[in-house]
Amino acid sequence: MLLPKKLKHRKHHRGHTHGSAMAGSTIAFGQYALKSQESGWVTARQIEAARRAMTRSVQRGGKIWIRMFPDKPITNHGNESVMGGGKGGVDHFVAVIKRGKILFEMDGVTEAQAREAMRLAMHKLPVKTTFIIKQRTA
Repeated sequence: MLLPKKLKHRKHHRGHTHGSAMAGSTIAFGQYALKSQESGWVTARQIEAARRAMTRSVQRGGKIWIRMFPDKPITNHGNESVMGGGKGGVDHFVAVIKRGKILFEMDGVTEAQAREAMRLAMHKLPVKTTFIIKQRTA
């Protein structure tokens, strides 16, 4: 699973998740991509599940780029802990996804294969996504 090697701050605030993505909103590496249509958090486990679904679908064909990284620590308290015990320990990491961000890219496969692989990945993610194709400039 993906997680950062080192953190500047061990625990983060939750922050807000509205607005559109500024960086990472265009296809940079592959021919086909999965683009988010809403904002939210994607956990490291969900990224790995989507990656596995895509990789198994294309069966050693093509290349896949993951354009998000889970670098936000999410804390969790025990169920019966008392008030005033402080912030809980780091439980897992999430990637903050804004509307319009490219999540995955793929190349080296046919459009039908890419569409099917991305469809399988869509079902593993908690945000609405859409399949897009890079526009060729002639």
